[in-house]
Amino acid sequence: MKFAFSSRNWLLLALCATALVPPMRAQQDVPPAPKLAPGSVAGPVFPKPDPTDFTAASPTVDQVNGFLKSTWGYDQNRLFQVQRIAKTQVDGVSSVVVIVGTRGNAQLSALQFFTMPDGKHIIAGGEILPFGTRPYDENRARLLSQATGPWEGTPTRDLILVEFADFQCPHCKVAEPTMEKLATDFPNAHIIFQNYPLTHVHPQAFRAASYGVCVAQIGGNPAFFKFAKAVFDGQAGLTTDDSTTLTLNSAVTAAGLSPDKVQACSTTPATQATVQSQIKLAEDLGVNQTPSLAINGRIIPLGGVPYDALKQIISYQTQMDGPAPQQ
Repeated sequence: MKFAFSSRNWLLLALCATALVPPMRAQQDVPPAPKLAPGSVAGPVFPKPDPTDFTAASPTVDQVNGFLKSTWGYDQNRLFQVQRIAKTQVDGVSSVVVIVGTRGNAQLSALQFFTMPDGKHIIAGGEILPFGTRPYDENRARLLSQATGPWEGTPTRDLILVEFADFQCPHCKVAEPTMEKLATDFPNAHIIFQNYPLTHVHPQAFRAASYGVCVAQIGGNPAFFKFAKAVFDGQAGLTTDDSTTLTLNSAVTAAGLSPDKVQACSTTPATQATVQSQIKLAEDLGVNQTPSLAINGRIIPLGGVPYDALKQIISYQTQMDGPAPQQ
């Protein structure tokens, strides 16, 4: 039996209940699964690991299992087995192979990733991602101290949902009803909006983010979310400089503030620095697309996961994490 490894987005594998990874490298042989006895219900039946494939001292099987439980534990139908933890030609870098199946389905697939010498990161699908039995704790701590955008929901932060969004991004506009549903379904959530303007593709996004920063400073959180809704509703106007001015000023008015005052604030060095710091936070966390949602530090592409699965992930992460650490 052969399994295919994949370079496609690891995040979708890690988060979507039905996603499996296509080839990360050329096909590689792993031991065949035992044949099912006549009349047996489809497994999956995992092939027995070969002890000679476990040549690396780190990570341990328990550590890999703990990482996979943190990542996939929300899906009780997903089954997995660590098949190989091997040394590579690079000191401290180990190759890990995991066999993956779904309860009641005989089909198996496999994925490969590489653990880094620091024991805190892996490379999978061309991305550097957190690793460990509690892989998202560092991200969570950073968000608790540095995600300072406008917020709604509960002031307690045991469950912190951070949306990284770009006002000129069409997918961010589409995702807003999802964020509204989450606010309703998780009244215990502290929901933060963080600007992440992708200026290389959206030339008006930084300006819109600057306006948003000033609306929040002058009018507070309620005014900001009124402004944000109006900007997304009028997103088609974020094209030329003149039409963007009209769109943003209209949104400021909808939020009950003075367009002249917000416009003047938006061009100050302090406001520009605030937007740049929000961009840096997103980049430091490895956010690579908008909209993205950080669930207590676990970052997923918002819209890339069915809503029911998203709710499962949030509930599971909340249960795993417990109360927010004291700042």
